[in-house]
Amino acid sequence: METILYEVQDGIAKITLNRPDVLNSINPQLIADIREAIKRANDDKEVGAILMTGAGRGFCAGADLASPGARKEGASTGENVAYGMEIGYNPMVREVAGSTKPVIAAVNGVTAGGGCGLALSADIVIAGKSASFVQVFGPQLALIPDMGCTWFLPNLVGRARARGMALLGEKLPAETAAEWGLIWKCVEDDALMDEATKIATKLAGGPSNAFGEIKRALDAALHNDLSTQLDYERDTQGMLGDHPNFSEGVTAFLQKRKPDFQ
Repeated sequence: METILYEVQDGIAKITLNRPDVLNSINPQLIADIREAIKRANDDKEVGAILMTGAGRGFCAGADLASPGARKEGASTGENVAYGMEIGYNPMVREVAGSTKPVIAAVNGVTAGGGCGLALSADIVIAGKSASFVQVFGPQLALIPDMGCTWFLPNLVGRARARGMALLGEKLPAETAAEWGLIWKCVEDDALMDEATKIATKLAGGPSNAFGEIKRALDAALHNDLSTQLDYERDTQGMLGDHPNFSEGVTAFLQKRKPDFQ
């Protein structure tokens, strides 16, 4: 993989976006590499959690506008933009968000445009105090936010704040992002990777089968009514209750010890 660093240690697959000279901006190769890394981590039974961060001064500055993207012969500029999203950007976001393993994003420095979507597609986002989130699509490029940002923002921070971010394109400091509920936590810069690794380690030792179902249940709740969601919970609990991890959890609780999940 040319544009990322990938390593597995102590049950954590660490993905480092590695184009620091362009603030880890996204080109077709980076998309391909991230998708391959997520697949590799999901297929690896030794991996319990995925930790994603950026090399250098920023997490991700969004799309690399200087890099030639996907092209279809005879297509207009807009058609090629949509084509690139269809075959690359959108599948990447779906695969990060839909990973069977919990994904933690450790956001360092600038996170702009589609970089916000990539970060927010993780399950838990933690940022250093110097980090910021900025939606450049409308004010600078005359586009709508993409890579899931039009879904993430209103669902996470509400209508008023989502509109302000998207229409004004002002930098949102990491501390404010945490106060608004856009991200899980803001920490001192020099504590970012230690804190993110601590979270990843905790998740890596947990019941990965249940974590995957928790992600699906919370997503389903966004479009289900209460009665439908109660039925969903019933059916999912019935399935999880037959897994050895549930028996181990109950036994460990009664024996007052830490569970040893599969």
